[in-house]
Amino acid sequence: MANQKNRVTLISTGASTKITGSNCTATNVHWTYDTYALAVGTGRAVVANGGDTWFFLTADYAFGHSLEGDTAAVVKASGGKVLGTVRHPFPNADFSSFLLQAQASGAKIIGLANAGADTTNAIKQAREFGITPTQTLAGLLVFLTDIRSLGLETSQGMMLTTGFYWDRNDATRAWSKRFYERHKAQPTMGQAGVYSSLMHYFKAIEKAGTDEAVATVNKMRELPVNDGMFATNGKVRADGRMVHDMYLAQVKTPAESKGEWDYLKIIRTIPGDEAYLPLEQSTCALVKK
Repeated sequence: MANQKNRVTLISTGASTKITGSNCTATNVHWTYDTYALAVGTGRAVVANGGDTWFFLTADYAFGHSLEGDTAAVVKASGGKVLGTVRHPFPNADFSSFLLQAQASGAKIIGLANAGADTTNAIKQAREFGITPTQTLAGLLVFLTDIRSLGLETSQGMMLTTGFYWDRNDATRAWSKRFYERHKAQPTMGQAGVYSSLMHYFKAIEKAGTDEAVATVNKMRELPVNDGMFATNGKVRADGRMVHDMYLAQVKTPAESKGEWDYLKIIRTIPGDEAYLPLEQSTCALVKK
């Protein structure tokens, strides 16, 4: 509808790769993360660390299917095996039957291809059922607020991929301090991504001298994304994907945490060109082959 009405869409917490693939438009920009980037970060790292057999708990809608598919492809390409998958309703509160199927598979890794309350409920119930001492959970989309909800005692050691962490460097800490003063909470990557996308949008309007949708998005593609707090040398591609570095992180133990909101340690920076689907593989009609 936005495309029909010639309106700009800035997507920060949608994740399907179809947004910049078969469903791309000339007026859409996809910021923050997508299922391919989440899969490349967490999936590849977990397999490299010995987690070579997987079973997926997947939210039964487009996001879950996309996340499962992208992660399964990375697992297989890295030498791992997918032993099975089970789809659960969205949203869902009781994961007992799904977790029992995952447990019976014998997979080393239970991949959570879901988000939000579904992820936190699955993690809590896996711990209650005694599954996590023998099988490891891989949260494929985990926000800072999810870790806060779970607590470090429950989530410690979990690997995840993020596009932003408030305590990564001086620039992220300075911006996050301003955010905290207003909201009394540290920002998630979704919140930081929204801010970053809007600042780039406003900059593009200023440089283009118009807020007409196609002209503005074309200017967003021309301008590098250098806002300090979120992206350095980021770029908006022809398919609308904003490419920037992602970060492989691990949840700290209670002993490692130095205080409130000190939840993550960055294990590796994943360069943007590695984190996102190569442009030549895009199915977007706007990409010249």
